[in-house]
Amino acid sequence: MLRDAVSRLDPRMTGSLVAAASDVSLVVDGEGVIRDAAFGADGLYEEAGDSWLGRRWIDTVTAESRPKVLSLIEDAAPHAVTRWRQVNHPSAQGGVDVPIRYAALRVPDDDRIIVIGRDLRALSALQQRLTESQQALERDYARLRSAETRYRVLFQLAGEPILIVDAGTRRVTEINPAAARLLGRAVKRIVGRDLVDLFEPEGARAVQALLVGLRLTGQAEDLTARLAQRRGEARVSATLFREEAGMNILVRLAALNPAPHPVAPRSGALEVIEAMPEGFVVTDRDRRIIGANAAFLDLAQLATEHQAKGESLERWLGREGTEIAALFTTLTEHGSVRHFATVVRGEFGALDEVEVAAVSVPGGDRPCFGFTLRTLPRRVAAVAPGGRELPRSVEHMTELVGRVSMKALVRETTDLIERLCIEAALRITHDNRASAAEMLGLSRQGFYAKMRRYGLGDLDGTEEADDGAE
Repeated sequence: MLRDAVSRLDPRMTGSLVAAASDVSLVVDGEGVIRDAAFGADGLYEEAGDSWLGRRWIDTVTAESRPKVLSLIEDAAPHAVTRWRQVNHPSAQGGVDVPIRYAALRVPDDDRIIVIGRDLRALSALQQRLTESQQALERDYARLRSAETRYRVLFQLAGEPILIVDAGTRRVTEINPAAARLLGRAVKRIVGRDLVDLFEPEGARAVQALLVGLRLTGQAEDLTARLAQRRGEARVSATLFREEAGMNILVRLAALNPAPHPVAPRSGALEVIEAMPEGFVVTDRDRRIIGANAAFLDLAQLATEHQAKGESLERWLGREGTEIAALFTTLTEHGSVRHFATVVRGEFGALDEVEVAAVSVPGGDRPCFGFTLRTLPRRVAAVAPGGRELPRSVEHMTELVGRVSMKALVRETTDLIERLCIEAALRITHDNRASAAEMLGLSRQGFYAKMRRYGLGDLDGTEEADDGAE
């Protein structure tokens, strides 16, 4: 019906209808030159006006829109409208580009193309406002997060004990470390509890009355109450404030007669370190000992601390130079070391396995390193000639990497393999040493020498008995 009605219109009426139904309509010839233009949207004529007439359509658009104009011209067919494409025209007034959405239809039996367009400036402005609103929201969110971060830092670092309490339930929702220390409890054990439970019965009633009065009048006088668990008296101040849809109470505590602090004074801490059963030693950056406790002196077989001061820690700690170097390198790079297994060599030949924990203290006028040395339980292990302990397992060998030289590690590995082979051969042959020597491809004398070397079995009279059996 619509097509029949339109077909009865004369060309002038059809042109008027097209111009009225679109924001912009163009007539483009076969060379792509604009021969006629009609503008229905406000402001478009000022942006283009007569400047488009006589120019190629492709020359009126921005560089990124030129391929789209070429596609519209190429796709234009007599009986089908092309798909809509958005192109941008540079503003004649020097403003932002003018976005227009175009579709094209080729005139039958003619090379001219009718192009209709829809003005997208309103949509573009709406998208621009949406983008600006989104950016404003992002900025506001960043400011809120920054403010919250500052609040959290101040809340956590404040020296004044502070609690945030839900006004409806009286339950603690937040507490800073200063308040947790004053109450003598962990933070997680206080959050969620009723505020009045943190005070002794008499004080709890007073605090309860304070909270009731605060909710009714919005104001309350400070009061003094005794804290639970004999933590002493404290002055309690409360302030009501609104947060989101609820009411909260800011509670401040001030200790009147603080309970004795459980941490010993500094002089006491030094006495504890001196009496520790584990070795403790402090060195400077050059690895020279500044101080050591009695347990370290026992490990190093020294009589007085004066014998250790000024000496290099490597004199007593570590199997080889590479091991102590690896320890100090790790300590310098990471600031702390834990579970570092090594040995302490005494002045008179004693050898104790220890586990080292160390920390670097870079600040202050005198940077230093602190070490604790915990003695490990003694384990019975095969010892090669010369008193050198053999590795106990493959895991033990891998632990030696970085602590001993590769040459020493290969030597100890070879000894371990020989000992394991001899033990396995003896186990398979039920302690028949002649058969074990033959299984390993060794002479009996060589087999006995290796058994003697690794301390395996009882060789008293064995060689003579075997020689007599021959």
